[in-house]
This record gives sequence, C-alpha cells and structure tokens, in this order.
Amino acid sequence: MRKDGLVSVIDYGVANIGSLMNMHRKCGIPAERVSTPEEVRSAGKLVLPGVGSFDNGMSHLMERGLVDALRSAVLTRGTPILGICLGMQLLGRASEEGKREGLSLVDAECERFQLPENSGLKVPHQGWGRPNLKRPGVLLDKVGPKTRFYFSHSYHMVCGDESNVVASAAYGVEFTAMIQAENVMGVQFHPEKSHRYGMELLRRFAGVAD
Repeated sequence: MRKDGLVSVIDYGVANIGSLMNMHRKCGIPAERVSTPEEVRSAGKLVLPGVGSFDNGMSHLMERGLVDALRSAVLTRGTPILGICLGMQLLGRASEEGKREGLSLVDAECERFQLPENSGLKVPHQGWGRPNLKRPGVLLDKVGPKTRFYFSHSYHMVCGDESNVVASAAYGVEFTAMIQAENVMGVQFHPEKSHRYGMELLRRFAGVAD
C-alpha cells in the first residue's frame, strides 16, 4: 500500500540523515527512514540524500537492491523524488567522478568544477550561495533579496534539456543548483543546513500531490 502524505527518506549508508530527519520534524513534516526495495516502492514521496563519491553512492544503492525499486517507483508509478547534493547527481546518467551508470531518472551528467585560473577559488565549493531563478518550479517559484542556500560539492550537474533547470548559482562559473523534470526534483545544496530557506523548500516538497 502506498504511503501517501508521508515523506520517505532513503537510508542507504552514504549519508548521515539525522540532521535531515530533524529538519523534517522541526518543519512538522511526517517523515520516515526507508532502506528496502519494498519500502521504496510503497513510498508516497521519496528523498534521496547523499554525500561522497558517485560510484560509492551507486554501489550502495545496488547492494541494497534499490536501483530497480527507485526506477519503478519514480518512472512507472510517478512517485515524486527529491535528490539532495550527491543524491541529485545520482538522478542523472553518469558522472566524470566515476564509471558507474546513474539512476537515469533525468537526462543529465555531472562534471567537476573547472574554475578560471585567476578566480582565487578552490574546489570543493563550500558555503552559502544565492540562486538565480531560471523558471518557476514546485520547490522554488521566486527568489527574495536574502534567499540563499548552503552548498558543499566538487561536481555539478549538466542537464541535456536546459528546461529542466529551475535555478542556477555561481562559483567562478554558473552551475545548476536545482532541477525539476516532472516528478523528478533535485537540489545541489543542503536544505537541512539552509535554515528557513531550506525549511520552506522541504515544506513545498512535502506538499507535492501524491
């Protein structure tokens, strides 16, 4: 039975999801940890967090039998999914960081930051960044003068279809900060570390129609 109205956060061994669960509780959002294919298939809404390398993330999903379960839930049943940081990158087809195939839920690949030599910036990109809204999306439809999110990453997503990009940000170069392709959504930043702006985003995702 599908768990409509409940946000299911996928625990697959590559992210400390405690802070993300705490943020859901702080927002008053009903949320649970899930880790099995059966739980993923029955979820009403899915959140895929993640830190670390692309191949390691995909390996952990494969070892737990979650790759096919995710594809079935998202592509066949239309379950909304939100990928966070590495989780967003895993939604794509591949990454320069590794050799494994991604979930292929969206037409995108990930590239390492190539920064201008005179920028004085270092990789990884860590810190606060302001989003540049490309088009209104479910998670973000306007940007205020103080809107900002917390980033920590070395790779960024390049979408095959630019219309899937909801917002970009800048760190020496412009990069994709948020995507949406129908029920597939992703953010390169950490909403659980982005204070009230992250809280609002999580509330918006929780309010997506099941």
